[in-house]
Amino acid sequence: MAFSQSIKKSQIPINCHLCDTEKNIKWKCIDCELLICDKCKDGRHLRIKNAQEHKVISIKDIGLHSGELDFTNIKCQDHASQSCCLFCKICDSLVCPTCVSKVHKKHANDLIEISEAYYMKKERLKNGQSKIQMVEKNAITKKEQLVKRKNAENAKYSKVIQDILNHGKVLKSDIDKYIKELKDEVDENLKTIFKSIDKDLSIVSQSMKQSNEKNNEVEDLIKSTDVANFFSDVRKMEKSIGVQVPKTQSSYNSIPKFVSGEITQSNVGVLQSEESPEELSVSLNIIKEYQTELTVITDIIPCVDNSVWISANADDCLIHALPSGKELNVVSTFNMKVHGMAKTKSNNLLLSVQRKCRLQQLNITTGNITDTVYNVSPFGPTCIYITSGNKVIVGGNSDKLGRRAVFVMNEQGDYETVYEHDQHNQPIFSYPMSITSTSNGNIHVGDCYPGKDGRVVVLTTGSGVINSYKGHPEINKVKTFKPNRIVTTPRDNVMMTDTQSIHILDSKGNLVSWYNTKDIGILYPYCLSFTPTGQLYIGCSKSANSTAKEAKIYEVTCSGF
Repeated sequence: MAFSQSIKKSQIPINCHLCDTEKNIKWKCIDCELLICDKCKDGRHLRIKNAQEHKVISIKDIGLHSGELDFTNIKCQDHASQSCCLFCKICDSLVCPTCVSKVHKKHANDLIEISEAYYMKKERLKNGQSKIQMVEKNAITKKEQLVKRKNAENAKYSKVIQDILNHGKVLKSDIDKYIKELKDEVDENLKTIFKSIDKDLSIVSQSMKQSNEKNNEVEDLIKSTDVANFFSDVRKMEKSIGVQVPKTQSSYNSIPKFVSGEITQSNVGVLQSEESPEELSVSLNIIKEYQTELTVITDIIPCVDNSVWISANADDCLIHALPSGKELNVVSTFNMKVHGMAKTKSNNLLLSVQRKCRLQQLNITTGNITDTVYNVSPFGPTCIYITSGNKVIVGGNSDKLGRRAVFVMNEQGDYETVYEHDQHNQPIFSYPMSITSTSNGNIHVGDCYPGKDGRVVVLTTGSGVINSYKGHPEINKVKTFKPNRIVTTPRDNVMMTDTQSIHILDSKGNLVSWYNTKDIGILYPYCLSFTPTGQLYIGCSKSANSTAKEAKIYEVTCSGF
């Protein structure tokens, strides 16, 4: 049985709209929009003006009367004495005969029946309604997705916070453990020192006792009045009067001084986005500037005591210097051509020296240089990088053989992986200039034969080359990409120098930002290195046309990468 919408919605019995008492509704007047009972249909409703012309239908037929709509009694808004007879599609309006003759003569092909226009408009409304419903549906879906994302982010937030707290506990435990080891080591040092000192104390005490006894014997003899016995005993005394000087150590070990270390962002941890890389907002600010008498600052390695090791292979020298104010005070100089260097876990330097296939180690305390187990013969080592897991990665070059490769070695010097040819058996490298790696194990190689265009090759274990960055058309529209030195940032991005720019890549070798160092007055950046406290050293070269030895070193604060 069909019911009116009003009855459907209300679910409450409705009285007759005319008598307001009868609940047994049987009819509806389409023109008056009134629900009426049997009695009012034949009574009160007929008293309404022109009610005899009204269309009254059974309540059962509500919803079915649209086919019986009256399109003949629509008064024209412009000509009140006439009814509309057609619909003009061009003007989008109902028209009467007078309208047609006066205004719509030229619209004859666009005049349609009112009923056709009615259903056409109705269909458009339905289409519009469908679109509204679709928008609403999409909005509901989007809302569900957003709520789901919010819940997921909230869950992720809880996990990340817990991970940070757990890592904090691990760090604290490790720190406590190391502090205890340091304390135990100092305790052992004290025991060893005291044992050595106590041994000599015992020797000295015994000597003092013997000296005192001998002194008393001599004193008694001096005070003796028995001349006969005096001469009898004095001969013996003179022979034994000497007392042996106690033999003790000339020097003793001392408790070592404690030098506190720095806790930095890089060794605590960072927050890293898992989403697609977004452009970084990079900022550099110069805090110190040092003038040198070198041609090119090839590499810089900062130490925990604030000193720096500087390589200048164009000048065949390796310098140990201590920054003080605006000056670099040279501590020591080694005359050698160093192509690459890295700091070992024992804080010594691992060096690739010209004409030596085996890496050298420089003991920074004694200054002694010795051979290591890391050998890339028949190649000559060009660059070095030591991973957090103490893997040694070395770039090798042989002009004689026309071969270039990158070697990954363990602490015993055994080759774990050698990258030389790609999957098509073609050489990967032209000349490995610099190497670094990221926390996901990807190796980034600055590959550039001197004087030629270069690129950054990204390698991964088991897959070989996974990406190759050759610069950016906007950054390198004037000068082609020639990477010099490459380094990993505290946020696990990768940055390298190129003429007057610093390019910043993500761990997969995709460009995320760049910085023009000329904007802050740094010209010809060449090498990069982060200090233990998070500052950045930028070593520069001279201009291409200059013959002066005037390369500068800048210490800068940095953010954004």
